[in-house]
Amino acid sequence: MKKLLIANRGEIALRILRAARDYGIQSVAIYADADAEALHVAQADEAWGLGAGRPSETYLDIAKILEIARKSGADAVHPGYGFLSERAEFAQAVIDAGLIWVGPAPQVITALGDKVEARRIAQSVGAPLVRGSAGMLTSGAEAVAFAREVGLPMAIKAAFGGGGRGLKVARRLDEVADLYDSAVREATEAFGRGDCYAEQFLDKPRHVEAQVLADSHGNVVVLGTRDCSLQRRNQKLVEEAPAPFLTDDQRARVHASARAICAAAGYTGAGTVEFLLSQDGVLSFLEVNTRLQVEHPVTEETTGIDIVIEQLRIADGLPLSVTETPAPRGHSIEFRINAEDPGRGFLPAPGRITRFRAPSGPGVRLDSAVESGSLVPGLYDSLMAKLIVTGATREQALARARRALAEFEIEGVASVLPFHRAVLEAPEFAQEFRVYTNWIESEFNDFAPAPRTEPASSDLIRSFIEIDGKRHLLGLPAGLFSAAAPAQSTTTAETLTVPEGALLSPGFGTLQRWMVEDGAEVEQGAVVAIVEAMKMETQVVAPARGHLSQSVAIGASVEAGMVIGQVR
Repeated sequence: MKKLLIANRGEIALRILRAARDYGIQSVAIYADADAEALHVAQADEAWGLGAGRPSETYLDIAKILEIARKSGADAVHPGYGFLSERAEFAQAVIDAGLIWVGPAPQVITALGDKVEARRIAQSVGAPLVRGSAGMLTSGAEAVAFAREVGLPMAIKAAFGGGGRGLKVARRLDEVADLYDSAVREATEAFGRGDCYAEQFLDKPRHVEAQVLADSHGNVVVLGTRDCSLQRRNQKLVEEAPAPFLTDDQRARVHASARAICAAAGYTGAGTVEFLLSQDGVLSFLEVNTRLQVEHPVTEETTGIDIVIEQLRIADGLPLSVTETPAPRGHSIEFRINAEDPGRGFLPAPGRITRFRAPSGPGVRLDSAVESGSLVPGLYDSLMAKLIVTGATREQALARARRALAEFEIEGVASVLPFHRAVLEAPEFAQEFRVYTNWIESEFNDFAPAPRTEPASSDLIRSFIEIDGKRHLLGLPAGLFSAAAPAQSTTTAETLTVPEGALLSPGFGTLQRWMVEDGAEVEQGAVVAIVEAMKMETQVVAPARGHLSQSVAIGASVEAGMVIGQVR
């Protein structure tokens, strides 16, 4: 290959184009109108526009992407992660267009991307498994029937997805049907297909995975393990390598099962085989991600292997540069830096970044898609950057992580930085490692930053003053210097009054669905609407008993605190 089209955006697009430069080839970026100012657009050798619209009209439009490949003269396509990365029809279309596909063969994506078929392959090689549905679910009623048969909790999963999109865990029978519908909607939006299946859910499990590389010469190598147990809403927040606190037998079973599954499937490229590990030691195959993972840098840091360049080598028909599992060199931890407000249930927080000061120093790596002045759009997921910290031991990596997170400053949008700082002080994570996939919701859900007693940092003008020679930072409200300040001070209480029984949007996004018809009677606490932002759904509940009056149409854009209806 000589010119690589990167069919993605944000942090991963920037990561791939840097690997392309290191590999000695040119890069072609694509971008939707909302990403016109993005860093990956500015850094690529060429950038081509996809126009305006939602992901289905831009980054998921195969015809548009292939037309750009033709016009730009690209001879290879890397899908990154998310979007079209696990769509066999995209891989086949790339190959049919005479281009090099950086990933596994379409038929392998189909086999392993179908989670039911992946379970069959895993079973055929003796990998550990919990019970699952015989095939795809076709309705909420079928999901309820499966729950009655195998018991709760149970997981409803997007059959052709990954990354936690379209994954719902049901713990009560009366919520199964609604969660099935929600999983189908999320899967359709994220992957273009709403097929879902169900399986038993291991309560309080750890999430352990193996990074695999396989070439076209028959070599299949496991690079090592990762632990990705620290999650919220089934989305990973912190990952580390190698997975800590595994027994030698558990680590050997993960390695052997991952290698056997990929070999049986005829895998080529970089892939990840995921497992759940219960508190009593039960190990169960979860799925295979037939793409690059968000958390791949921790494996790169502990092995010295550039996984993206290995993908390019494999696509070029070259053999792997490594032939056996390397001994890990130290310990690495990745923190996903999302534009979300942890004090408000991790609500998405798109907007413009006014200040972005990244940490540095020994053991610190930052894979970022943003800088000061960057716009974080509300159309896509909330990942802004990834902070990867490495040390000779887990203890040293944790110490360096505390230092790096203390240095990190982001203003203008809310971020998960306060949450990460708090997590590192929790003994369950830092010392005893008793975390599991829903630990945040179950045991860490009282987290909130200290109450704000001063204007937001994005509303401040920074300066300093010296007192006895010592420098002191000042944050002065911008309103002090605005002609509008007197007008702002005369705002009346009446202006800020919210109608009794008002339904308020929890954040910026799109009104995805009304759960109750206009005029219908609802009970206090009932879910009446769904707001979607950055690929996440947030429920809006009735504040009181009464009749619902809708004031915003489905598909409309909403903002935080906006009145979308009323119960009276």
